[in-house]
Amino acid sequence: MYGLIGKIRIAPGKREDVIAILLEATSALPGCLNYIVARDPADTTALWVTEVWTDAESHKASLARPDVQAAIAKARPMISGFDFQVETAPVGGFGLSK
Repeated sequence: MYGLIGKIRIAPGKREDVIAILLEATSALPGCLNYIVARDPADTTALWVTEVWTDAESHKASLARPDVQAAIAKARPMISGFDFQVETAPVGGFGLSK
């Protein structure tokens, strides 16, 4: 399995708009086992995104999809930056089968 955890910086007052875009664009992605968007309770300009994919190739392929490209273009003006992104190698857990 392939995982990503990232923190996205959002323009003030635009966090809910970006959440809606991300959730709409990720409803059915082949190879995506888990895609979680979370508000940072201590920072109104931050979002956390946690992803689990069957493999890195599935994630890479998702980025080329027209619906994902449209979501990226729509959200980009509201994103002020990325604090960090880390790759992980998930091994399982509640809600995630091996």
